[in-house]
Amino acid sequence: MDMNRWPGAAQTNRGKDDLLMERILAHDVAAFEELYRTYHGRLTRFLSRLVDRPSLVEEVLNDTLLVVWDRAESFNGTSKLSTWIFGIAYRKAMKGLRSQDEPVEDHGANTRVDPDGGPEEDLSRDRRQILLARAIRELSPEHRAVVEFTYYQEMGYREIAAIMECPLDTVKTRMFHARRHLRRRLPGDLQEWL
Repeated sequence: MDMNRWPGAAQTNRGKDDLLMERILAHDVAAFEELYRTYHGRLTRFLSRLVDRPSLVEEVLNDTLLVVWDRAESFNGTSKLSTWIFGIAYRKAMKGLRSQDEPVEDHGANTRVDPDGGPEEDLSRDRRQILLARAIRELSPEHRAVVEFTYYQEMGYREIAAIMECPLDTVKTRMFHARRHLRRRLPGDLQEWL
């Protein structure tokens, strides 16, 4: 294996992701299980917000991780491992959405309650979450993805552009339109979030 495969990764101080991918390239099942545990929750949250269809979320998640296992050699280290994995997930989700006939609404999403906090705090937080979730669901999948990557995954626009395989200015434009839509749909206290 070429120790300089990933730029800036010296043999003695390579990042955890680089070492993990090296082990996955060698078909180390324990390394893949570690990667799975590391990314499963983040990918599930991202995909749930993006596609809003539980069965499609599982399918895309499994397809994404299968690509990581089967095509680990295609990770060339020019981006962060998370950027590469989220890029695969994004493209798989967009393909899955295009192949779906009718959208399926998750009617229970608005009634789920977080067990933490007092009743008044829960009610206020739940109301804000419901309003925000409704407004975000009205966005196109591309606009939802930009919001998800920015606010929930805390990624920068350059990283988002790499994942979505589009110009940086396209990401900025999508965010501009997404924020404008959300501001029109949200009450004043939630507008501050944007």
